[in-house]
Amino acid sequence: MTEISFPRQFARTQRFSLGVPRGFAISPDGQRVMFLRARNGTDPLTCLYELDVASGAERLVVDPAGLLGHGGDEIPAEERARRERVRESSGGIVRFHADASLSRVVFDLSGRLHVVESSSGSVRELAASAPVVDPRLSPSGEHVAYVSGGALRMINSDGSGDRLLIGPEPDGASGGSGWPGAAVEAGASGVAGDARSSSGAGARGSQVTYGLAEFVAAEEMARSEGYWWSPDGGSVLVAKVDVSGVSRRYISDPASPSTPPVEMAYPAAGSANAVVELYLVTVEGERDAGGATRLRVRWDASTYEYLTTAAWSEHGLLIVVESRDQRHMQVLDVDLESGDTSVVREDADEIWLDVIEGVPARLSDGSVVWVTDRGDAKRLLIGDEAVTPDGVQVRSVLGVDGDVVLFSASTEPTEIRVWTWSRSEGLAHMPPGDAPGVATGWRGGGTTVLATRHLEWPGVAVSVYRDDREVAQIVSLAETPVITPRPAMRRSGERQIRTAVLFPAGHEPGARTLPVLLDPYGGPGAQMVLTSSGSFLVSQWFADQGFCVVVADGRGTPGRGPMWGHSVHGDLATPALEDQVTALHAAAEEWDDLDLSRVAIRGWSFGGYLAALAVLRRPDVFHAAVAGAPVTEWRLYDTHYTERYLGHPAEEAVNYERSSLLGDAAHLERPLLLIHGLADDNVTAANTLLLSSALLAAGRPHAVLPLSGVTHMAPQELVAQNLLLLQLEFLRTALAVPAELAS
Repeated sequence: MTEISFPRQFARTQRFSLGVPRGFAISPDGQRVMFLRARNGTDPLTCLYELDVASGAERLVVDPAGLLGHGGDEIPAEERARRERVRESSGGIVRFHADASLSRVVFDLSGRLHVVESSSGSVRELAASAPVVDPRLSPSGEHVAYVSGGALRMINSDGSGDRLLIGPEPDGASGGSGWPGAAVEAGASGVAGDARSSSGAGARGSQVTYGLAEFVAAEEMARSEGYWWSPDGGSVLVAKVDVSGVSRRYISDPASPSTPPVEMAYPAAGSANAVVELYLVTVEGERDAGGATRLRVRWDASTYEYLTTAAWSEHGLLIVVESRDQRHMQVLDVDLESGDTSVVREDADEIWLDVIEGVPARLSDGSVVWVTDRGDAKRLLIGDEAVTPDGVQVRSVLGVDGDVVLFSASTEPTEIRVWTWSRSEGLAHMPPGDAPGVATGWRGGGTTVLATRHLEWPGVAVSVYRDDREVAQIVSLAETPVITPRPAMRRSGERQIRTAVLFPAGHEPGARTLPVLLDPYGGPGAQMVLTSSGSFLVSQWFADQGFCVVVADGRGTPGRGPMWGHSVHGDLATPALEDQVTALHAAAEEWDDLDLSRVAIRGWSFGGYLAALAVLRRPDVFHAAVAGAPVTEWRLYDTHYTERYLGHPAEEAVNYERSSLLGDAAHLERPLLLIHGLADDNVTAANTLLLSSALLAAGRPHAVLPLSGVTHMAPQELVAQNLLLLQLEFLRTALAVPAELAS
């Protein structure tokens, strides 16, 4: 049998994500764990499983294949948008929601609502108003809330009583007491179109939705929720999102000229954001004409226009709001009787504040769990007391179980460990020991689930612990890659830039000089240099084709504290590019094998921006570039991300000028390949087309590869496979690398 190639395997396994256990939920007694996993490493349909902690036995609860029928998985537009925001590319049951006891579970499949009795595995489809998006059970399991047609609805878990909670009526009439609305017809972006527009879509759309997260919340704040059940199930906190003032983008497919463009509300830097309001909706008792009692939650939205998250507990409701310039953040306690809010804590920073996942939370005694910058560290706070030392950089809070806080943190940026803190035990690693790796976790009922990756092997190990003792494992069914990364981990230059250097398999030092390929992301929000074998699979494949590959995390990347992150403030170009050059030269000083007369760079998203930047501004160092889905003009990117680093373009225009690529077009003298998905609603193809136009106007030859129907995450199997091969061919030609040099 012919051995499969890495590009083919990489594509058909969806980057080796299929078959990996994920989406864990733990019962209150800690004895059961429900999770998602595909049946094998190439099956695109994800199933629902349950683990019995005591015995370690797994049970398949729901296989979606039998529920989909012949029509396949037809995903509603709003759900497609959510999946794009969270980079979800698999199918089947991609998320589920359980009641407080984990005895009943709901999920949506092809826009239809299903409820599962977890003990028996019995599945029923409820006659809810389709299409169903984001269904969630009340804590008692009695009711299911869900979004449909831009409204939040509720149905009893026995299938009776489907009704509107808040939002537009299905027929487009105003819902109840003057609540605005029209039937929502969302496009690929999942954001309702403007009913007044003449985009040619041929359908009207609402500018107001209930229960859905707005674009920047889902893309930049890691908040995909638009509503939250109270612990007693008596009420729901609902976000009303009004995009009437938001600028429009039109995403079209030139390969299908008869198909109208899709309209989406996209808040570009310097333009208006969606207006977000919160309402407490009572699900039982006396109802108004719209079907429920509604109470407006009030805060100073003119100063704090971003809602970053909401968190219920037995001690009440907390929300977090943030100013437009992201220099001020408030944790607010909501009065459930009046809707008024009071400040629990307020943070401020003259540069910016990061949104940290998992906070606020509360211990059983009501103490607030928070993460803030103190000195040059992100510290875990209980109340106002910092319980982590300066050398620990808290990444996120993973869960609170009674008085135990589970969180991820780093003492070395290439490693992410899971820690616990409690008043009785203080700080501790999970599990004990000092083995480097990248881990995350879940906790409930005294049971902890840890998912860990290491450099020594390519997969994910999922272990279940009780009382700090491993009691079970959940096997990953992901395929084993046909290549094995062998990164040499280094700290480059005075700034100790974390760097990985990869050589072809079997390469003997000094045997031959190698062309060099830099393979970064290199910007705020993401790391690539981690003690995880899976982080370097593509880089190793390029190395095996005859390159020395250098991967570096420069200034602005996570895990090294506030000062490191803030060092890119006002300039997304210069520090990022300088640090790539530093890492390259440090590698060349250590290894004589690197041929600095043949240096290329490739990247996607911010990495694509950095690749194009490199050949435009440092042609003395870089001799070819592949720029995938690059931001070329930062005024085109969204408010929350861009303004955090560059400020408001009307006030700090110079930051946008120094970070833009368009003014550098006349300087191109090296081969450049631009790649962009024409259906990309995150970094729109206008970025690549504007740069291409500027290059053409300057008389600079370059290549453009448009990808019809492809979004920012490029999930299609053949696209993912052939993109690697096409990039390789371009780089070989540009650097005059013979194919026979491949190992």
